[in-house]
Amino acid sequence: MSNHPVGRTARRGGPRTPRSAEAKQRQQDILGIAMDTFAARGYNNASLQEIADRAGLTQAGVLHYFRTKAQLLTSVLELRDHSDIEQLGPVRPHGLEFLHHLVDTARRNAEREGIVRLYAVLSAESVTDDHPAQSYFRDRYTGLRAFVADALREAAGLPEDDARVEPAANAVIAVMDGLQVQWLLAPGSVDMAVSTDLVVSSLLSTLAPDRFPVAR
Repeated sequence: MSNHPVGRTARRGGPRTPRSAEAKQRQQDILGIAMDTFAARGYNNASLQEIADRAGLTQAGVLHYFRTKAQLLTSVLELRDHSDIEQLGPVRPHGLEFLHHLVDTARRNAEREGIVRLYAVLSAESVTDDHPAQSYFRDRYTGLRAFVADALREAAGLPEDDARVEPAANAVIAVMDGLQVQWLLAPGSVDMAVSTDLVVSSLLSTLAPDRFPVAR
């Protein structure tokens, strides 16, 4: 996950740092429009011209704030991560608390369709050759797998070398991502939080039946 602020202090070659309050607001407006556009069309089908038109700017005006279309995409993804990190709080929870956080995240996602669609569209699109978000999603999945595996291991009281933990972590992530797609297509038929909680509880019962007996 990333929590870099917008501006040149965030990373070398990043977005320009606006000097006035009006320019800062304009940059945030562009980000919001780009988020909606990428979520609706994907990165490859969205054009800078469309984003510029919706923002009431020329393409050169958009590029004044974000040097390239790829940099605009990176900034949109960082904005999405910043939203998640704010929800997480100052200290990352561990063990069972982190697993409960995943269920809470699924519940919150049902109230932010735009962000869920952005993630679903771009994560699928990123597997294509030379996609600018490919490294972002590869790193994100690597980090998330580690977080979930650690949480499962801690909650279940398992040793570091238990070979079941990594596949279980992959399953949790796959379920959450798959539920997002199902929910976007039929929101009234899918409760992401309930399904996520059921899968996490079932995995804990499998990994540590003494600690998490199956409810009868």
